[in-house]
Amino acid sequence: MLKEENMNQDKSSQVLSYRWLIFAALALAYFFVYFHRLSLSVVASDLATDFQATAKAVGLLGSLYFYCYAVMQLPAGLLSDSLGPRKSVTSFLLLAAVGSIVFGLAPTLEIAMIGRVMVGLGVSLVFIPTMKILSHWFRSREFALMAGILNAVGGMAVLAATWLLALMAGWLGWRHSFVVIGILTLVIVALAWLVVRDRPSDKGWPSIGEIDRSEGEDLGARKEIPLWQGVRRVFSEPRFWPLAIWFFLDCGIFFGFGALWGGPYLMHVYAMSKLEAGAVLSMIAWGMIVGSPLLGFLSEKILKSRKKVFIICSAVLVLDMLFINLFPVGLPRPVLYVVFFVLSVAASSVVVVGFTATKELFPLEIAGTSVGSVNLFPFLGGAVFMPVMGWVLDAYPRSDSGAYALDAYSAVLLILLAASVMCLICTFLIKETFPDPEEST
Repeated sequence: MLKEENMNQDKSSQVLSYRWLIFAALALAYFFVYFHRLSLSVVASDLATDFQATAKAVGLLGSLYFYCYAVMQLPAGLLSDSLGPRKSVTSFLLLAAVGSIVFGLAPTLEIAMIGRVMVGLGVSLVFIPTMKILSHWFRSREFALMAGILNAVGGMAVLAATWLLALMAGWLGWRHSFVVIGILTLVIVALAWLVVRDRPSDKGWPSIGEIDRSEGEDLGARKEIPLWQGVRRVFSEPRFWPLAIWFFLDCGIFFGFGALWGGPYLMHVYAMSKLEAGAVLSMIAWGMIVGSPLLGFLSEKILKSRKKVFIICSAVLVLDMLFINLFPVGLPRPVLYVVFFVLSVAASSVVVVGFTATKELFPLEIAGTSVGSVNLFPFLGGAVFMPVMGWVLDAYPRSDSGAYALDAYSAVLLILLAASVMCLICTFLIKETFPDPEEST
């Protein structure tokens, strides 16, 4: 009996240790999800030159990732259940790796678009399967920690997609850089296949629930709600829509400017090199790394509110957009660093609170469905804002070198300001979801 108990303790210890290896492999996969999301900003001018493309075409090229990602959010849940999360992550990430190589070697804009579609489809099946895998290996109360670490990994990926990619593009050229990225992604695919398992039982180990019960802690069973029933419940909830529209506008601003047109703006208006523009854009990464835990702490411990954080961040975003509209050129380099850092905190880091509020708006049983449903809207925002901003730029003449004039970017910045104001209006319509201590007693 004692020997059997010791064996069970050993297996429990193996589960609690091995899960961090699984998390590390999945975090590396998630790194490339975020990398590809913002990777075109520092090479957008090169793409326009190499493919002799208009800004509208480059905007469409950048938005393809977001269309694919948005469309695949609901199917991702179904594929995770049918194909299995491990197979879903590895097979689709393999598609992304090949897509990155195709993109780097593309002789025409059309082939580049095919590569970008492959990347968008491939990385779209990383986040939801990862959440499903982690739900089997980590306790629900540990998810805040997991989300924080994943978001920090996303911040490091943004740093790589701006500053590091600018360095790589300078050394190797943008084409070889994306081929190298594709090869590195293949390595991550192999690592994930070898390391990741859907649940502890796949290795003959006890589940997290069984470990908790063996330690005298029983968290109770959760009632399962079918995916499509949960989806109908989410989309029929009126209080869901202010959040969804806020996500669309907020992330449309962030992805449209931070992930694509911010780089050309710095290079055309401020005559920066790729490396210099990449250094400024790297503040987006630092904003995520610093801002995400800071806003979480502000929401949980200081303000004890989700809605107040939304209002504050959206108001700051309006001020940031107003400032850059008033001073679109001639700002000192340190001020530009601050502008992009504030953009990241106010428009990107705050989404952690957004997903938390979405989860709290619905029963715990459909937390995954509600977050997956609202996750459509950030990427629809990016998919719409990128080509629209390109269309606006194309309405103005280009210089002989292919650069757009200040007037063109001023029109784009005005759109961003208007969107930020609408974003702020949405925050006043969002329901406060911070748990009421009196309701939980």
